[in-house]
Amino acid sequence: MDVFMMIRRKKTTIFTDAKETTPVYELKRMIEGILKVPPQNQRLFNKDNQVMDDERTLQDCGITVSTAKAQSPAQLGLAIRESNGDFESLDLTPYSLPPDLPDVMKNQDAANGQDQLA
Repeated sequence: MDVFMMIRRKKTTIFTDAKETTPVYELKRMIEGILKVPPQNQRLFNKDNQVMDDERTLQDCGITVSTAKAQSPAQLGLAIRESNGDFESLDLTPYSLPPDLPDVMKNQDAANGQDQLA
């Protein structure tokens, strides 16, 4: 069965899917095809911010059909090796939030709701 993942690094988000039995190393090869970064220069983190071992399968890392659905993908973190040989720290830049609705629009929504009740 397919599992769905959202892989995040800084402001980059990659949506992908794979089989539960896919080794972590193969997932890194998929990422290489997108970001052009070799697997040995990638470090993947699970939802508990623990490094995922290349030899283990996604299922071994807790990414299963019940935890990684299309409508709620498993979130993984990605760190890349820097030029000095060290991995960057895990950085998941938060998504921005839309601004609040202006009061004029809030009152209009309330008025529309009341009209429907009447």
